[in-house]
Amino acid sequence: RAAPTPRAAPPRRRVARRAYGTSTRDGTFVEGPGNAFGRLIDAARGARDVVQAGAPALRDVARAVDVDEIDSTEIQELIAEMLRVCRARGVGLAAPQLGARRRVVVLEDTTEGMSDETSEALAMKRREAFRAKVIVNPTLTPIGDASAAFFEGCLSVAGYRAVVRRHLRVRCRGYGGDGKPVDFEAVGWEARILQHEVDHLDGVLYTDRMESRTLRRVDLLDEPLPGDHPEFGEAVVLGESTAPVRRGPGASAAEDVEARVKARKNRKK
Repeated sequence: RAAPTPRAAPPRRRVARRAYGTSTRDGTFVEGPGNAFGRLIDAARGARDVVQAGAPALRDVARAVDVDEIDSTEIQELIAEMLRVCRARGVGLAAPQLGARRRVVVLEDTTEGMSDETSEALAMKRREAFRAKVIVNPTLTPIGDASAAFFEGCLSVAGYRAVVRRHLRVRCRGYGGDGKPVDFEAVGWEARILQHEVDHLDGVLYTDRMESRTLRRVDLLDEPLPGDHPEFGEAVVLGESTAPVRRGPGASAAEDVEARVKARKNRKK
């Protein structure tokens, strides 16, 4: 008599997971009411501190998040905590600033948050309010040759500011906080925030890109910018221009030369 055919093991059920909110094509993330659970967890364990310059997490290259992992409890709780810290203390935050080496950034700029700026300053910076955005595994592509130089600060370099030149306009691609694809263009201050936060994911601080002679304490922010210098060159001028964005030591010399040639041509027009 033939042995009975063994029954196949029942398929393992995948535990259903759900993002704590929904995202749109431009990365805007709307938290759902169910995220109250995340707030209770934070209250019980205490929110993580923003790590400061010198912490290894700020100098390591962060690890990408698998798309299937975005709706996991680990990543959703990280996103929720980042949004709460960002809303309480700034306009942007990267996961390494909380000691988490993952490629996640959040950003939000509100009318209330920019209330200490004059209308002229806001227009000069192209700074406009936008709702909270969550970008997982972001990649940025510069659009055009225009750049802008303005003061920047960082929660991880507390108490200081310096002028940094950034691309004026960038295209951002990645995934939203619920795993949906994200693809949008940002200009002005939003583009600056994105570039600052994505730098964090690559172990780069704004001090690596700053115009070093402009570094100052926050309480001295309104002091005049330094003038021309025989060793360090022409004085920094705030605002938009076609001057090239400063590149790191890994950039090719050919790219730097090409950028300078473009800038000279544009100045002659």
